[in-house]
Amino acid sequence: MKEKDVPQDKGIYGRWHGINYAVDEEGNYVLTPSSGWEPANWANRQAWDLLDQELAEVLEEVRKGRRSPLAYHMARSLMDVKMLSRYTGLACWRVKRHCKPLVFKRLNRTLLERYAKIFKMTADQLMEVP
Repeated sequence: MKEKDVPQDKGIYGRWHGINYAVDEEGNYVLTPSSGWEPANWANRQAWDLLDQELAEVLEEVRKGRRSPLAYHMARSLMDVKMLSRYTGLACWRVKRHCKPLVFKRLNRTLLERYAKIFKMTADQLMEVP
């Protein structure tokens, strides 16, 4: 694609730009900013809609007392058990267990602060959901 033909369709980037390779006047590959292009914008919107739906489902589960606030903050941060396990240094089975409300309520302050640090919040904020 030539540099001048790089699509500039407004999308989820907002005021930011993606970087694409394009060919300049001399036939060299150059990095060219792009506001996005419609197929990518469409795919990104679908992906974000799906993530929003999944987050809403987790929030509902937390409000019904089936999952802990940790599960919500994990989903909000686009993390899964394995990723949070790596960040905290805890075994996956422990993180998964802490997503259960009764287990989560009994966590000591040190462990809550360990989780909170990952989400860049306080331990008290970790206990809350919107």
